[in-house]
Amino acid sequence: MELISQKMRKLSPELDPLRIGTGWGKEDLSKPQIFIESTFGDSHPGSGHLYKLVQAVRKGVESAGGYGARYFTTDMCDGESQGTDGINFSLASREMIANMIEIQASATPFDGGVFIASCDKGLPGNLIGLARLNIPSVVVPGGVMAAGPELLTLEQLGMYSAAYERGEISEDKLNWAKCNACPSCGACSFIGTASTMQIMAEALGLALPGSALVPAESPELEAYAYEAGAISVGLAEKGIKPSDFVTLESFKNAILIHAAISGSTNAMIHLPAIAHEFGINIDGDTFDELHKNAHYLLDIRPAGRWPAEFFYYAGGVPAIMEELRAVLNLNVMTVTGKTIGENLKKLRRDGFYEKCNNLLLEANRRYGLSLKREDIIRSYDNALGTDGSIAVLKGNLAPGGAVIKHTACPKEMFKAVLRARPFDSEEECIDAVLHHRVQPGDAVFIRYEGPKGSGMPEMFYTSEAISSDKELGKSIALITDGRFSGASTGPVIGHVSPEAQSGGPIALVEEGDLIEIDVPGRVLAIVGINGERCSPEEVNMILKKRRANWKPKPLKYKKGVLRMFSEHAASPMKGAYLEFDD
Repeated sequence: MELISQKMRKLSPELDPLRIGTGWGKEDLSKPQIFIESTFGDSHPGSGHLYKLVQAVRKGVESAGGYGARYFTTDMCDGESQGTDGINFSLASREMIANMIEIQASATPFDGGVFIASCDKGLPGNLIGLARLNIPSVVVPGGVMAAGPELLTLEQLGMYSAAYERGEISEDKLNWAKCNACPSCGACSFIGTASTMQIMAEALGLALPGSALVPAESPELEAYAYEAGAISVGLAEKGIKPSDFVTLESFKNAILIHAAISGSTNAMIHLPAIAHEFGINIDGDTFDELHKNAHYLLDIRPAGRWPAEFFYYAGGVPAIMEELRAVLNLNVMTVTGKTIGENLKKLRRDGFYEKCNNLLLEANRRYGLSLKREDIIRSYDNALGTDGSIAVLKGNLAPGGAVIKHTACPKEMFKAVLRARPFDSEEECIDAVLHHRVQPGDAVFIRYEGPKGSGMPEMFYTSEAISSDKELGKSIALITDGRFSGASTGPVIGHVSPEAQSGGPIALVEEGDLIEIDVPGRVLAIVGINGERCSPEEVNMILKKRRANWKPKPLKYKKGVLRMFSEHAASPMKGAYLEFDD
């Protein structure tokens, strides 16, 4: 089989001299050519360390007889953008990363690729780009940062900030938290979107077994990168593409693992978008169906007790898969050329779990703990919960669905009827929450924050202000057509579809409407007007009158990336990818 890179050399006589001018040796031109893509850059801790992994991959490629070419598409940081209009660019950046990867690797085709990223939009952007290219590929997750003193992790900073705003802690204590929450490189040390998507890359079979959420400063991570580089050459020579082994069953396995780890709700945007590029259809209903009766096993923040650093010490994704053997499809193929079942057998034979346990013992000594593996990853029969970790709610308020991470929600809010308090921006809403203009029994709405409204930013600060308030955290709900950080906890419902900018019912909610939330029944509905219960027919009649008087707001963005995103983004329940009329 002639490699595509060699065909390209015959077609373009300028290619060889230009690559020699770039630093390629003459002997490198005839080798399998591997596209090494990463989000390396000074944008945040999850990308600042990736160059060492790029170099490790390159050495692995060289060891297998290939040549690795380094390309970079740096990502932004949601955490650095929180509370500003910069966060509006977050979800759109996923699409731009995928677009840039498509451009880079299509302009001069490569025989294979290795994709290195750690975080919220960088990793899903790379997975979308990988699927779009569909060349022989391996993913290297960029690992997780260490916890700070007192096991401090970044998702707790919103709690510290809200406590400071309420006068409950001093400025010195807030500054202490700021200076200690990110003690190293890597993804933030909780099961936020970054950690979730690293786990999803491995669950889909695109990353090497055991490689998700390795501590970012450990030698194991560079070893995984080296191995990925070597494997990529073999995949290229055999012509094995991601579409040859990533199937609907792969995505179902990933969603069951998502349930087991209480993964970020943002995965419900990213996995459908990745599947879309593979020609596979999954949506919010797929998640809801698979999460029902799924066992939730992982005691890691924000829903659990421990930093995500401990995930790998407890055996990582392979240990989760071992516990889920009865429900996973173990015959699904992976990037190793082996099935999940075969990979797990090899890990057991090679002493993977003994190595992880030794690292756990070392971490216990370092932090003064006495944790066992089952304190971090529960057994299937001793699960933390048996109804998954998310639910898709529907009703006349969200005909297309809305999402709640119920494992991070107080049980008091699983069934409630609340009074509507609508706000048309997060700034108005958080001011009302922090200054006690929101009362127990309120359903607080933030709308016009969906993909078409504002780019679908996170409502992290507002969710933290609510969940960190001992009274409000168990007596009100936050409902939005925007989304939440993977770090968010509390009674928060996002992705309400259709969104307000598209004329969804959330745009028609008025002060004093009665809002029913029923998590077990999967219901989110308007059930009353002006504080009085009404029949469904009466509610529908009033909503029809309100719709007749409703007008969409002018587009918030008149040019650039967010103009394009607001005009073409699909529903969050489909993946919020860019869709164009045929």
